[in-house]
Amino acid sequence: MGRTLQRRAAFTALARAVAAGARGGPSLGTRLAALPRMIRATASGEYDGGLRLALMAAATAYVVSPLDVVPELFLTVLGLVDDAVMVTWLAGSVLSETERFLEWEARRSSVIPGHVTP
Repeated sequence: MGRTLQRRAAFTALARAVAAGARGGPSLGTRLAALPRMIRATASGEYDGGLRLALMAAATAYVVSPLDVVPELFLTVLGLVDDAVMVTWLAGSVLSETERFLEWEARRSSVIPGHVTP
């Protein structure tokens, strides 16, 4: 049940991100351009996206792994369904996390060092 909820959340994030882009939210190009900055900020400890980035990297490795060819050879359609679910989850996660990162960046740039905000 937990995996189903995670998949549903990823699909919801994907739909929300696509809708946000259509309504004037961050474009896909802006989100993709934020990925290297997000990785750098996470690696330096400034941004708390470590676990999420690790899960996205694992999903990417799973999809491109040569070992993933085995289910496709024996299960054909079912073997491709797991890839489709994983790619959809990955796309939703990347869109959701980059939006979160862009919001974090915007909040961070609006803070003036030495001043307390109410």
